[in-house]
Amino acid sequence: MPELKKHKHSKRSVEKVRNNKKKAELALVAAQTHTDVEPHVSTYNGILDAGADSSDEEIGAGISRNTLDSIVKIYCTHCDPNYSLPWQMKRQNYSTSSGFVIAGRLILTNAHSVENHTVVKIKKRGSDQKHLARVLSIGNECDLALLTVDDDSFWSFSSPLEPGALPSLQDPVTVVGFPIGGENISVTSGVVSRVEMQPYCHSQAELLGVQIDAAINSGNSGGPVLNAAWQCVGVAFQSLNSAEAENIGYIIPWIVVMHFLDDYKKNKCYTGFCSTGFEWQGMENPSLRQFMKMGPQTGILVKWVDPLSEANTKAGLRKGDVITMFDDHGIANDGTVAYRAGERISFNYLKSLKFVGDNCTLTIWRDNSLHKLTYPLGTIQTPLLVPMREHRRMPEYIVAAGLVFVCLSEPYLRAEFGEDFQEHAPVKLLDRVLHGRKTFKDEQVVVLSQSLDCQVNVGCQYLLNTQLLRINGTSVRNLPHLAKLYDECKDDYIKLDFEYDEVIVLKRDEAIACNAQVLLQHGIPKARSLGAIKTVESSTAKSETDDTATESKASKKSSKQSSKKSKKVKKSKKRKAADSDSE
Repeated sequence: MPELKKHKHSKRSVEKVRNNKKKAELALVAAQTHTDVEPHVSTYNGILDAGADSSDEEIGAGISRNTLDSIVKIYCTHCDPNYSLPWQMKRQNYSTSSGFVIAGRLILTNAHSVENHTVVKIKKRGSDQKHLARVLSIGNECDLALLTVDDDSFWSFSSPLEPGALPSLQDPVTVVGFPIGGENISVTSGVVSRVEMQPYCHSQAELLGVQIDAAINSGNSGGPVLNAAWQCVGVAFQSLNSAEAENIGYIIPWIVVMHFLDDYKKNKCYTGFCSTGFEWQGMENPSLRQFMKMGPQTGILVKWVDPLSEANTKAGLRKGDVITMFDDHGIANDGTVAYRAGERISFNYLKSLKFVGDNCTLTIWRDNSLHKLTYPLGTIQTPLLVPMREHRRMPEYIVAAGLVFVCLSEPYLRAEFGEDFQEHAPVKLLDRVLHGRKTFKDEQVVVLSQSLDCQVNVGCQYLLNTQLLRINGTSVRNLPHLAKLYDECKDDYIKLDFEYDEVIVLKRDEAIACNAQVLLQHGIPKARSLGAIKTVESSTAKSETDDTATESKASKKSSKQSSKKSKKVKKSKKRKAADSDSE
């Protein structure tokens, strides 16, 4: 599958840009020297006039100052969780991206632009002041985030962009933002190449996407894409790797943006996109259709039903059913439905238009007759055994006798084996990631992450990154269940059963005594962290000149708790991100 990449601009790439600056200048001189095109004669007289800023004045190919003034540059300080050492955070890093003003004193950008943020600041075009922003909502599936600025002065001379209709093939589009290569606003043009369901690389959710051939570079993330009437038809967010293809960028169409905004307005928070609660395969094979006695009917074959979903518990959908219609739309044997004139699209598009809790009606072929099933849709993350991402969530962990247990997740595998973890991670763990589905609500895959050596756990190092199955004969449901079983054990020995029939046996009294020493040696504040969730919102936004070094109340409480050496397991409270200067 071609590699997709997101386009916030990390400051780690600045040195590379500086090193290539002189080469770029020389190339520009050479291009100007050998051009046969008559040079453009500018009417600029060399006098800087800060007062001449008519909102109606057009710049370039007709784009107005009002439109450009609605587009902002976003400066974000990120502090990511450390999944290899889950009691720590990684060193903070910085990025820049783009955003734009919409109605309601709101700013729209990409979710990955403010992921794991601590401080977010926004600068308007032509301004030298950065305003502190608050993150109101993050939609990870659709890679969108909603921000606001409390400083009233920010909103002067800021007009919201008007939304536009879904573009057609070959419609001209203009990408505007603040990509790598300079500080001022950048404008590039292209046309619409394709409109279809696309995987969003931030979440791997499949939603409607628009492919364009205009340049989308690092820093363009979150910037608007405009049509010929200068209406916003989408948000720039990813492109194909330049080593595999050229000039293939993707934008989030406004219909997806509206779903995100309506969800936020309706629920005062982001609830996500929907899951139908089943998996399917196409029925293009004639023998398969004959075996199912389909006749002229077309449809898709249900191959798995989520046991926790309403599709199973309420509607009674079964493996082996053939779905012929979703609501009133007929489904073809390849899983597509009629779209715009001359186009077809995956039926998942219909699901993406609905909100969590909305009803859907399936027409199914079962026992040589048609039936209708109606049930409410759940969230897209519900059936996954291993979460793709743990957005704004501190990693959970347990340290017992120097053995560190964590919950399996894709961020953990990336931390342990790199971005190409699919090539290096243990096969059984990859199988859980790719094919694992929950059989009960709070199910987790608990793995031994590392062994912090002490006299009790000698010889356990070879079991790293293997799944813990049982403790003293009882199956482990999740990390909190492991903590409960460990604490309630009254036997002299604790037996841990792992996959591959591997076993660890610990002497209970020695394990407890050893663990305190291990925590002290490695500077670990507490033996376990369960249910530690960080808040999405930033602290209250203030002007850049304000004193923003406010210490988090929750951080204070956490440090006090760690100094008491309490044996009780306490749930970590939500922490407020402390404001700090990002420069």
